Amino acid sequence: MNFEQLFSSFANIKVAVVGDVMLDTYMWGNVDRISPEAPVPIVALKNKEYRIGGAGNVALNTVSLGASTTILSVIGNDEDGKQLKTLFEQNNINCSYLIESTDRITTNKIRVISRSQQMMRLDAELTNDLHESLEDALIEKVKTYFSQSKPDVLVLEDYNKGVLTERVIKELIALCKQHDVVTAVDPKRKNFFSFKGVDIFKPNLKEVKEGLNLLSDEVSDASLQNIHAALNKQLQHHISLITLSEKGIFYQSPNQHKIIPTHVRSIADVSGAGDTVIAVASLVYAATKDIDLVAEMANIAGGIVCEEVGTAAIDKGKLLEECLLLLK
Repeated sequence: MNFEQLFSSFANIKVAVVGDVMLDTYMWGNVDRISPEAPVPIVALKNKEYRIGGAGNVALNTVSLGASTTILSVIGNDEDGKQLKTLFEQNNINCSYLIESTDRITTNKIRVISRSQQMMRLDAELTNDLHESLEDALIEKVKTYFSQSKPDVLVLEDYNKGVLTERVIKELIALCKQHDVVTAVDPKRKNFFSFKGVDIFKPNLKEVKEGLNLLSDEVSDASLQNIHAALNKQLQHHISLITLSEKGIFYQSPNQHKIIPTHVRSIADVSGAGDTVIAVASLVYAATKDIDLVAEMANIAGGIVCEEVGTAAIDKGKLLEECLLLLK
């Protein structure tokens, strides 16, 4: 594999990401004493940082690898939404198809951190499904985008915040089939079996066990093949890509299957790793259709971002360097 050529080809790929976008707010400070009012630490705040989270972090990862990327979602008509749009624009993510609604608020996850430890997280969010008029609006936005700039791959990134309803999922998958667009999914429990007929279905092992009501903790090639068969029976999807935490990643396509062990890392924070995995997997699959290469590169990328605190986009240069080193 000529990795330099592969990485250069990412610039020719158009990616659309649909799902629950979030603003991640990090508040950094020091803890020196316990509050006299309650048995809780007092955090003396030093600085605040805004980052792109949720489905937006998938878009941030694909654009970081050089792909032309568009985000489609519903946010609130509020200050957090304006901040999030500013971040999208600053990172060259097309957000012109975002819907701002007075019926929703923009999800904001506020993390208070001291000495690289998360002290508290505050979530401002609504998690009820989009009502019918917003479903209509989102579906029309995606159709308009397709007519103006058909993507090579569409990523459905579900965080159970209500944007990806059963109807939205069904109609967008049908639209992709109609236009021959690759579909990749990072599911959550609520709509786990709604993503029928997609190209890549990427849950983690915990989500699979919950979805299939499995009690066994066995992680073997045989058990994972059985899991794929059970998933495929309900989803009729093409490829399973299952992340196994510290044990690596498993894939199964119609013709091959494999467990790829993780590479030894100094893990700082696993948040956002799944976003990176689906982003890299979608992009590499759109470029090559080589599922073994997809899994190998996604496995490396997920490990790299776990070395940083908080959600972080993959560094293109570092990923290229490690692919050249580890995938000779």
